Amino acid sequence: MARTALKYELEVKENGRVELQVPYPPGAHVTIFVIEDSGNSHSDLISAAESSLSFWDNAYDDEDWNHA
Repeated sequence: MARTALKYELEVKENGRVELQVPYPPGAHVTIFVIEDSGNSHSDLISAAESSLSFWDNAYDDEDWNHA
């Protein structure tokens, strides 16, 4: 069963309260994951992209693609 993930960027209010509007009917059951934002939402993606470049630098891959 395919599921759609929704992402909301919110500010925590007084007493740790978070409020959001979702596109589901009243009574629907949802699962919510809460992750603190580090302030730069792209830093983790940039780090992952830079750390995995060596994957493409190998003789086997070059040989396969050169003869494709």
